[in-house]
Amino acid sequence: MSDPGGISRLEKWRATREYLAWQLRCADQKVRELEGQEKADRRQRDQARAEQSWKIQPQRSSGSALLHRGSCTLYKNDFGYIDRHDALVALAEPDIEACQICTPQTGLGSRGGLRAQRSPGWSGDRPGR
Repeated sequence: MSDPGGISRLEKWRATREYLAWQLRCADQKVRELEGQEKADRRQRDQARAEQSWKIQPQRSSGSALLHRGSCTLYKNDFGYIDRHDALVALAEPDIEACQICTPQTGLGSRGGLRAQRSPGWSGDRPGR
């Protein structure tokens, strides 16, 4: 039954349903915004990590393996990043060269500094030689 001069129960429930539908649309919009922000944040973190890392392109049939900066687009590989120390070790290896495009040796320091970081008694050759 409806109240005299008031709105009916049915009208109240319709108004409630419309209000809840509006709330749901607002919540859906907020979720989409937050998902987009999370995706952008993740992409930014990944890019920052790549810029502070290095990666090694395996040996090609026509030449040596190549060391790249993590953000180098010449070798697109989004995993297997190495840190500064490992990049220095890689550059000291005779069968790994630096990429001529991204010049990964920039910012690594000198190759000579690596020899001092190696453990005492390490000769660079196989054991027993």
